[in-house]
Formats: sequence, structure tokens, C-alpha cells
Amino acid sequence: MLQGRNILLTGASSGVGRHLATILAAESAHVICCARRSADLKSLVSEIEAAGGKATAQTCDVSDAASIEQAFDAGEAAAGPIDSVIVNAGINHAGPAARLPVDALDQILSVNLRGAFLTAREGARRMIASGPPKESQPRRIVFIASILGKRAQAGAAAYSATKAGLLMLAKSLALEWARHEINVNAILPGYMPTDIVADWFASDAGKAQVDGWPRKRLMPVSDLDPALLFLLSPQARSVSGSDLTVDDTQSLA
Repeated sequence: MLQGRNILLTGASSGVGRHLATILAAESAHVICCARRSADLKSLVSEIEAAGGKATAQTCDVSDAASIEQAFDAGEAAAGPIDSVIVNAGINHAGPAARLPVDALDQILSVNLRGAFLTAREGARRMIASGPPKESQPRRIVFIASILGKRAQAGAAAYSATKAGLLMLAKSLALEWARHEINVNAILPGYMPTDIVADWFASDAGKAQVDGWPRKRLMPVSDLDPALLFLLSPQARSVSGSDLTVDDTQSLA
């Protein structure tokens, strides 16, 4: 499905990002896997290559504009022009807003929002500079946001604000870059069984939260696959500036 596509993915070393990298590679894309943890990236690329896929590991800190530029340089050197970018890198410091340290707030904003903007912008700059797109390489930028971008959650004020920001980024950038045939969209996942939330959902309070959802379960990370593959596909040519919720009805509770 993604034969001949070169896709840069941030936050690729673990959790959702690691899963998405393997799926994209299985669909024949060359995946430029970016994150801060080089050892984890190398093991991911080894796993992808062992399965017959193509991937490149590139250490990248999305809060650093120069690091982002270097990641795109490395990706282009390894695979050729990058036609799609998946902005997935994100962090959180959960807890009451009144007790959130300023440096933790700055980290969340720097990675989740500033880093997302810089990553998308760098990708678009290079796409635009390369001239008209090839039919076989549609230009796509996808933000991995969260249902908390639309729904308030106690203990996640800063995180939720950054995810809400991604939704407006998707709309605004889709408008700005429409004439360059760059489609920009956001996916809003629900809660999934990843390391970042494992301790919470093992607690009594976390289990109570799950019991309050219509289907009383965490959604598998793999449930994101169809939405992402569609947004990357040529069939999504008229879909831009949209946000797609994939949460197994969690946000309806």
C-alpha cells in the first residue's frame, strides 16, 4: 500500500510510535524512525529489517529545531525525499495543575506543541521546495493527538492543552499548505495499553475509570492502523484539516 513512500515518524522508540513504525514498514514504506533513545531506535530498525522492511534510525529531540533539521537530512540521505510526516512525539507529567512544576510545564509545551509545529513545518518546507508532488507520493502530515484535546481531564491540564493545540494546528496548516497539495490531519486516539499509562490503569482509580467507559476496556494500539493508513493514502486526497477520533467510544462516557 505504501510502496515507494518515505515517511518520517517522531516518537518512534516505544509505545504507539514503535507500533506505527512496524505497520508502516510492513506496508512497504521506508520509515525514518526518530526519537531520543538511540538504542531503542536501533533495535526497532533491526526488527523491521529482519521482517523484510526498510527503516532508518535517527536520534532526534523535537524540542531542538536543529535536531529536527538533522533528522530530515538523514532521512533524505537514506531514503530520498520525504513525502509524509507523522508527528507522534509527546510527553506528560500527570498531576494537579496547582502542583505542576514550571520546568515540567515547559517540557510538555516544548515537546508536544512547539516540537510538533517545528516538525510539521520542516517537513512542509522540504515538500514545497521539491516542487509539484508525484502521484505515487502524496504529501501527508498527520498529528497524533488525543481525545483529551477535546475533553477535559483532571490532572492533565497542560497535556490536554497541547493536544487541543494540535487540532488547530492541523486545520490552520491544512489551509496554509493546501495549494502545495499537502494534506494535514489529526488522529485522536483513546486510552491504550502503553507504558506511559500502565501504572495508572493498574491502580484502583484507573480501573474505575475503565469501568465508566461504555465498553469497559482499553483500546488496542492496532485499532489506529486503518485510520492512519487511510490518511496517508491517495484515497484521502480530499481529506485535510480534519480530526478523526478513534477511541472505542471512550469519549462518549
